[in-house]
Amino acid sequence: MAREFIGGPGRRIALVVHPERTRAHELAKIARAWWEQHDFEVIEDASVGGPDPTLLDKGVDLVVSLGGDGTMLRTVQLAAPHGIPVMGVNLGALGYLTQVEPNSIENAFERLVKGDYQIEERMTLDVLLNQPGATTSYVALNDAVVEKTSLGHTIRLQLSIGGEPFLTYVADGFLVATPSGSTAYNLSLRGPIASPRLAALILTPIAPHQLFDRSMILEPTESVRLDLIGERPGVLIVDGLTNVGVDPGDSITVRADGRPARVVSFGGENFYGVLRSKFGLANR
Repeated sequence: MAREFIGGPGRRIALVVHPERTRAHELAKIARAWWEQHDFEVIEDASVGGPDPTLLDKGVDLVVSLGGDGTMLRTVQLAAPHGIPVMGVNLGALGYLTQVEPNSIENAFERLVKGDYQIEERMTLDVLLNQPGATTSYVALNDAVVEKTSLGHTIRLQLSIGGEPFLTYVADGFLVATPSGSTAYNLSLRGPIASPRLAALILTPIAPHQLFDRSMILEPTESVRLDLIGERPGVLIVDGLTNVGVDPGDSITVRADGRPARVVSFGGENFYGVLRSKFGLANR
């Protein structure tokens, strides 16, 4: 059951604001005034390149994302490890992640303080980049992608599933997505669309130079490893936001993260309604 948001000493709301959108800054002023009237401290971040990773260190009850899906992804990456719920305000195109429209932001806040909302848990990925002498961890809500860096060339990737070698791919790259990310890059690769309420790993090769080009769906308890072999370097891209160079001999391990994203929902139009609108689908 959703709890009411009641202000008082030590209660904080964080605002993550798209740095370049005037409307986002206007809404941040509205949000700050509203929450301060309800006895919450408000902290705000509009940093270029994403919010300060220390933003939530003092303890926060809710994070409000003011931007499009990209801002929402950055916010979730920040909040998920802390278990803090995120409310997304849509200032981009029709978004899959941001449910609240700008003209209804104060109504959404009213429903929050009354406890009239739900928390949807979305699976996230723990992405480990293994390089000589160092392992770096990233959180992904949508996907982790290993791609080539040289035009006109492919890269070679050894895919292992559950610790067992499966297949070597000669391809432009390889994607591992969550169900939430099935409608992102995975969709443009003709991968399957999955309900965001599922927990699964979706594996889709990118332009493979071989007959086996199918996506695969794995249980969330399984893990995958991609070893970059051959001579050509690649790049690891996490949620379309983080880009890190990958050299031959490096590997990427992807598994379900035990800390799901917690997204505020108010019901209304569901995932399938958004899907119909996005593609202009109609009954015949």
